[in-house]
Amino acid sequence: MNGKLLTIMCSLALLPLAGCGSNADSSSSQFNADDVMFAQMMIPHHEQAIEMSDIALDPMIGASDAVRELATEIKNAQDPEIELMRQFLTEWGAPMTPMDDMDHGSMMTGMLSPEELSALGSKTGREFDIAWIEAMIAHHEGAIAMADEVLKLGSNADTRRLAESIISAQRAEIEVLRSLL
Repeated sequence: MNGKLLTIMCSLALLPLAGCGSNADSSSSQFNADDVMFAQMMIPHHEQAIEMSDIALDPMIGASDAVRELATEIKNAQDPEIELMRQFLTEWGAPMTPMDDMDHGSMMTGMLSPEELSALGSKTGREFDIAWIEAMIAHHEGAIAMADEVLKLGSNADTRRLAESIISAQRAEIEVLRSLL
């Protein structure tokens, strides 16, 4: 895996976001329930990817250098996206989480259950690498599906740019992940 190449690809994918949120009117002027739901659901989705990455970065796990490098890059890409989505929700006057009591984690494709997350953290070495890679591919595919959905139904320009960036970056990461199997 070429970490520099992936870092460059991720950086390029985030370029469209550079101006997002700099003008509060731009993201608050036009949005709909689909934009709100996307941010509300993608935040915990990204948070779990970061949690999965933290597991990979635990020295006791013994993940390969390639997995640890990719885990670091995932964290570095998704932390700013979480903050951006929190900013959107604040500007829109929307709660950080959906208003109903549904278990949204089970609705989001690619999310690991608490038991699956625990099982992942119990693996080590190559066994961990394979399980983490497979879980992260599914996780990224879920994020891409969510981003595709908001591109169809959302109305906010900043949300659309973020969704396009997520699709681009995570498709590239899926290719890297597949090459590690």
